[in-house]
Amino acid sequence: MTAAAPAPDQGAAEQSSPIGALSQLIQEALDKGDSYQRIADRANKGNTGESVSKAYLQRIVKNPPANPPSAKQLTAIAHALGKPANRVREAAAEQWLQYEATELAGYDAEVRIIVGHLAGKSPEDLRRWRYMIEAEERARREAGE
Repeated sequence: MTAAAPAPDQGAAEQSSPIGALSQLIQEALDKGDSYQRIADRANKGNTGESVSKAYLQRIVKNPPANPPSAKQLTAIAHALGKPANRVREAAAEQWLQYEATELAGYDAEVRIIVGHLAGKSPEDLRRWRYMIEAEERARREAGE
């Protein structure tokens, strides 16, 4: 007499390793209707002096290489994705070095001071401040500024 084999664990089959930060940026573009080829074409028109192929982009998303893209490749990918180069470099650092940037690079002292003041606020206070900022931005848009 033989016992029935247990059913395969569906959760294990559906669970995949978490996607890296740079892979995720590329995947987000794909999810919005872009293609690997169009991203590669834009990357190669970015005047970075570096070529990024469709196959390489696919590899970054599906089976990331052991080493991160070069600085020039990251700049080309940033151009292709329409993202700031710093954001793409940070994503690569997070994916390959497990480094998460926490500084406010690219912002002036005023912005850093404001963020510093908001850092200790309660979630309710943060929400109130966000609503005030969004209301001011909306008023400017409606006024045509």
